[in-house]
Amino acid sequence: MIRFLRPFDPHRIRLLVFDLDGTLIDSRLDLIHSVNAMLQHIGRPALDGDVIASYVGDGAPALVRRAIGDTDDEALFRAAMEYFLGYYRIHKLDHTTVYAGIAETLANLVAVVVYATDMPALMATADIFAKRFGDAPPSSTWLGTTALAHPDQLVEITATAVDVNGY
Repeated sequence: MIRFLRPFDPHRIRLLVFDLDGTLIDSRLDLIHSVNAMLQHIGRPALDGDVIASYVGDGAPALVRRAIGDTDDEALFRAAMEYFLGYYRIHKLDHTTVYAGIAETLANLVAVVVYATDMPALMATADIFAKRFGDAPPSSTWLGTTALAHPDQLVEITATAVDVNGY
């Protein structure tokens, strides 16, 4: 819940800078399907969608560790992680949608900066970027880095949108 300490008129906003890191899309169902496919692959029972959703938020490695049970079996973890990432790369847009009002905001993007620690994740992001923006992309900068704010994070995207109508 957002709480304002003084009067706020959203129509006076001229520039909005936001982080795309999963906050603008509803990818819940694709993540649930990917985790349950991974669990089936390693011979574990499926989990309830609400349980899986409660595991989301700290990156793919944390999601996989929570889903398989925080195990010391690194070979199992690596196999589960590899399967999850491969499945999710193929199915990440099967049911994912943008939240209400986001498409209109994305139409006003003027700049995007993408930071990545993982080349396959960077390439997947580039594919989504190309599909979304086609021949008219916003200005963009793509950077490889050794680490992001969260140690398990593979990609961070920061975007800037401007309301061209002046509202």
